[in-house]
Parts: sequence; C-alpha cells; structure tokens
Amino acid sequence: MLLGQKPCADCEPAQVNHFVIRTSSYLGLLMKPLLRPIDFFFQRVLPNRSFSWFDKVGPTVLRILAFLHLGKLARTISDDDSDRTRALWTSADKRGIDMAQYRCGEIKELFIARFGGVTRLFDGLPRPIGPDAPSLYWMDNKPVMREHFAKAGIPIARGGSVFSEKQGLALFEKLTKPVITKPFTGSRSRHTTIHIDTREGFLKGFRNAKVLSPKVLIEEELEGFVFRGTLIGGKLQAVLRREPPHVIGDGIHTIRELVDAENRRPERHTHTFHPLTTGTEAEEELTRQKLTWNSVPADGAFVPLNQKISRGIGASNSDVTDLMHPDNKVLLEKIGTLLNDSIVGVDFIMNDVSIPWHEQKRSGVIECNSLPFIDLHHYPLNGVPHDVAGALWDLIFPTAQAK
Repeated sequence: MLLGQKPCADCEPAQVNHFVIRTSSYLGLLMKPLLRPIDFFFQRVLPNRSFSWFDKVGPTVLRILAFLHLGKLARTISDDDSDRTRALWTSADKRGIDMAQYRCGEIKELFIARFGGVTRLFDGLPRPIGPDAPSLYWMDNKPVMREHFAKAGIPIARGGSVFSEKQGLALFEKLTKPVITKPFTGSRSRHTTIHIDTREGFLKGFRNAKVLSPKVLIEEELEGFVFRGTLIGGKLQAVLRREPPHVIGDGIHTIRELVDAENRRPERHTHTFHPLTTGTEAEEELTRQKLTWNSVPADGAFVPLNQKISRGIGASNSDVTDLMHPDNKVLLEKIGTLLNDSIVGVDFIMNDVSIPWHEQKRSGVIECNSLPFIDLHHYPLNGVPHDVAGALWDLIFPTAQAK
C-alpha cells in the first residue's frame, strides 16, 4: 500500500494498493493488442511437443537456484501454505506422486511433481501437456467471456463495459433495475456496488469502480446465491454455494444472539473461516431489510449481514453437489465444452440449484476462472467435501491410484 493511502472499506478484507491495481489494469488494456501475435504463435504455430520443454528444463533451473540459495525446494507442506496447496499436496501424497515446492520470498506457487518417470512443473495447478486452450486467453476477461457465452446461448446478466460516465448512464437507463457496477478487472468483490436503482446511486458506484479500473462493468443484478462449480476435463466435479455473512432465524433468538452463537463455532476460528463481523456494513444491510440487532427473525429465515462473500468477514459455504438439477449440470458442462480447458471454475447465480436454471428469473453465469480455488470443495463449512484435486491428478497422471 502506498504511503498515505488510508484503509479502504471497499477493499476489505484484503487491502490492495489502488495505484498499482489501476496502473496494471491500464497496462493490461494497452499491452493486450501487442501480445496477440505472440499468443497466435504459441497457440497455432508450435506443435504440442514443443511445450514439454518447460517440464524438462524448468526443474533443473529451480534446483540450480536452490543450490545457489536463491530460494529453496520444500518437500513438505508448510503452515503458511494456502488451502489450495494443502489440498493439492494431500491428494498427491495419496497417489504416490512426489511433490516439491519452490519457495523464494512471496513465490510459493511453483511446484515440481513426479510420477512414473514423468516430471511436471507447474504454477498454481497442473495442466495436461500441450498448448493452452484458446479460451485460456479470454476466460478471465469478463466482457470477452460475456460475448462468447451470449453467442452460445449461455445465460448471462444483461449489461456491458464502458469508459465514461456518459456511456455508463446511457447503458444504465437501458437496463432493468437493480444493477451492479464493478471494476473491469479484479477479484474478491473489491469496489463492487450492488442494489443500484437510482441515477445518484449509479454515479456513486461507477466512480467507486473507477478507483481500480479504467473500465467499469455494468450489469443487471441477478437474483439468488453465488454458486461455484468446478469442472475437471470438462466434467462437473463439485458445486458449492457461497453464502454472505448471515444467520438463520429460529423464531426465538435475536439477530445479535444468533451472531454470538454462530461465532462460538470452532470452525469459525481457523485460517479458513472467520467470525461474523458486526460493523457498519452489517448495520446498513440490516437497515436495508428493516431489521435491527434486536429483531427476532422467523424460524428458517435467512438474514444476510453483508452482500460480499469474502470469508474474511464471515462468509461461509455449503456443498450442494448432490442437489444439482440435471439441467443445471448440463449447463455447466456445456460451458466446459465451449471453453475446452482442463480446469475451469464457473461462478453462477440462482436461487436454488435443485430447480432448472431456465425456470428461475434473473439467473446466469457471472464469471469463469482458469485457476480456481479447488480447496473450497475440500474444506466446506457445511456439507460433504469433494476431492477435486484428486480428479485433477487423475487427469495429469492417469495411472496414479489413490491409496
């Protein structure tokens, strides 16, 4: 964070440097056209076998760096490793896959995996040998993804991306309210504004998004929960419902009492899940629902305390894989076929995954991720864990068997 930048509520729970994020976003827009010839060369010109050099040369380079004390090769999981690394490594151990991790300062996502005489070097998550799928170059780009999905008949929120307030207001007037505004690039819902139904609210949300990005995404607000489906090799492996900080009413206790009870759960005092926060944003959300801390919600009532789904402020998740309606599974695997990539995380919004998506109003896909947090499925707060990392290893090393 730059000296003098105050903590930003719209970046919570993970603060970022506004100047750095905004500058990188500008550079991304400028550099992308210049990199297209290089992308074409790697996608269309080089044969599949040309991509194996990374696996052959890379591990030796890392060993030399470690020998020179420019980093080290770790052979076991460390306490500061991410849940994704932990899930990946645990599943590898079960299959007899030898893992090593290159660590140098903040670099902790480079891995060497060996099995059956084959060595793979990868960043974050392993992928099959061969050129990248063309979709990998636009999957994480929300506006481009929207264009591809719209042509394929995949449901998305109506909207678009603009540079100026004038363009934004023109688009805002055409959309069905409420709408949301968010930066063109970014994650963790930073500087995202929801429930916008007035011109004043739109301008506030637009300017908030511009803090991090030269372009702003404006979309109709979909209704329901955010779900994450993860596909490995085009097949749906697991689905998780991502829930904002909330309590469930019992018709007896106040919201304050329900929060206190939920925060006493041991699972909310780990590095994965955290206690429900009760600050200004929670009070504003209750006010929007015409509730107070002393209100007694009805039995089974879902009472959100925030609209963000960041675990740092108390968000939770629940496995709903077995509840998926066949039509919804078909939709996600259609996305897998369109993207034709080995690893895809799909975020979509709907009220109930047990009901076909086409029978639910304002449901749709909001984004895809080429480096998904597969650990979400391994460590849900509620429901059954799914070994998505194991499914990925089965794709990378088909002859490896879990013990």
